Amino acid sequence: MDTAGSSPQPASPQATTTRESGGGGSAMALLVIASCQLMVVLDITIVNIALPHIQSDLEFSTTSLSWVVNAYTLTFGGLLLLGGRAGDILGRRRVFVFGVLLFVFASLLGGFAQNAGQLLGARALQGVGGAIASPTSLALISTTFREGPERNRAFGVFAAVSAGGGAIGLLAGGMLVEWLNWRWVLFVNVPIGLLIVLATPRYIRESERHPGRFDVTGALTSTAGMVLLVYGFIRAAQDGWRDPLTLASFAGAVIVLAAFILIERRSKQPITPLHMFADRNRAGTYGIMLCLAAAIFGMFFFLTLFVQNVLGFSPLAAGLAFLPVSAVIAVGAGLASRFLPVYGPKPFMVVGAILAAAGLAWLTLTDVHSTYAGSVLGPMLVFSLGMGMEFVSLTLMALSNVPTPETGAASGLLNATQQVGGSLGLSILVTMYGTASTNEADKQIPDFLQQATPAERIRFERTGQLPKPWSDEILTAGVSAAFIMAAIFTAVAALIALLVIQVRPSDLERLKGGAGPGPM
Repeated sequence: MDTAGSSPQPASPQATTTRESGGGGSAMALLVIASCQLMVVLDITIVNIALPHIQSDLEFSTTSLSWVVNAYTLTFGGLLLLGGRAGDILGRRRVFVFGVLLFVFASLLGGFAQNAGQLLGARALQGVGGAIASPTSLALISTTFREGPERNRAFGVFAAVSAGGGAIGLLAGGMLVEWLNWRWVLFVNVPIGLLIVLATPRYIRESERHPGRFDVTGALTSTAGMVLLVYGFIRAAQDGWRDPLTLASFAGAVIVLAAFILIERRSKQPITPLHMFADRNRAGTYGIMLCLAAAIFGMFFFLTLFVQNVLGFSPLAAGLAFLPVSAVIAVGAGLASRFLPVYGPKPFMVVGAILAAAGLAWLTLTDVHSTYAGSVLGPMLVFSLGMGMEFVSLTLMALSNVPTPETGAASGLLNATQQVGGSLGLSILVTMYGTASTNEADKQIPDFLQQATPAERIRFERTGQLPKPWSDEILTAGVSAAFIMAAIFTAVAALIALLVIQVRPSDLERLKGGAGPGPM
C-alpha cells in the first residue's frame, strides 16, 4: 500500500489488502484501527472509575448514575448499524474520520459539563460518534487484511483491544481522577482522537463505495425502543414495577420495537439485514454477545463501586486493581487466535462462557468482610480468561461468509448487540441491585436508628442515605444480587454456544487460509 500522500479513491477489496502494502504499512494501519477501537471501548469504563466523583459533584443517585454509562452505550448501540451502512455507502475511511472527530467534540463538551443534563447530552453525542467510527474500523480490517492467519491475527488484536480496553480504561481513569479530576476522563479523548485523524489518510486507503440508502427510520425506532426499555428497568428499580411511568415505558418499548421490525421487513435496504439472522452460527453469535456484554458491563460497573465504596480504594488503586484483567484477556485472546484454525471457534465459545459464569458466580460470595486478594482478584481473572477466548471467536464467526458489501452492516450488528446487550443488561442488573439493596435497607434501618446519634438521624432524614457501616451492607447485598443475574446471563451464553453453533470443515479450512467456499 502506498501510504505517502495517497488521495481518497475507490479501491477494490483486493487493492486494500496487505498484499499490496509493506509490513510496516499494514502494522500502522492496524495500529490506527485498534487505537480508535480502544478509544471508543475505553470510554465506557474510563468513566466508570470516576462515577463516585461524578455522583457527588453532579448529584446523581446510585440507580440514576447508570445513565452516565447508558446514555453513551444506547446511542452507540442504537446507531451502530447506521454507522456501518454509512461506511459501506460513503467510503469507510471518510466516515471513520468523521466519527472520530464527532467523538472528540462530544468529549470536549462532556468535560466542561456543569450539570447532569449537560453531561448526559454529551455522553449521548459521544455514542453517536462512536457508532460511526467503530463498525467502520472493524470493516476496515476485513478489507485490509488477507483472509487466513493474517486476518486472524488482526482480529485477535482487535478483539483483545475490545475486551481489554475496559480494564485499561479503569486504570487510566484512576490515574486521571487521582492526579487531576473526573473531567479529564473525557478530555483525554481529544489528543488521542486528533492523532488518529491525522494518521488515517496516511496509512488507510479509502474503500470502494457501494450504492445504497440510509434507513434513518429504522435507526431511530431501534434506538428509541431500547431507550424506553432501559428506562423502564431503571425506573422499576427506583419506583417499583407498578409505577405508571414504568409500565408506560415498557409498553412504549414494545410498540416502538415492533414498529422497528415491521420497518425492517418492508425496507428494501434495511439498517438491520434480517437475512443475516438466517445463518444459524451468526444468529447464535449475536445471542452470545448479547448475554456476555450484559455480564461484562455489569462486572465493571458494580466492582468499581464495591472496591471504592466498600473496600475503600482510591481511584488510582481501583484502576490498578483491574489491571490484571487486561493481561488475562490478552492471554485468552492469544490462545483462541492460535488454536482457532485447529479446533474451530465453538470450543472457545463454550469454555469461555463457562469460565465467565464461574467467575461471576464466585463474585456473588463477596460481603463487607471480603478483601481484594481473597474475594475479588481470583474470580475476576477467571472471568477475564473466558472473555478473552470469547471475543476473538465471536468476531470471526460474526463476519464469516459475509459478502464484502455487507461487512460494515455485519460488523455494526455485532457491535450493536454488544452495546445494546450491555445497556439492557446493566439496566436489568441495576434493577436487581435496587430491589436487593432496598430489601437490605429495610433490615439495616432499625439497627441504625437504634445506634445513631441525633446528628446522624437528622442527616439520614435529610438525605435518605445511611452512613457506614450500614451503607456498606446495603451496597454489598445489591452487588451480590446483580452478580447472580450476570452469572445467569453467561450460563445462557454457554448453552447457546453448545446447542446452536455448528462449525463445518470448510470453516476450519478458511481459518487456516485455504480457499474454502466463497461468501454466501
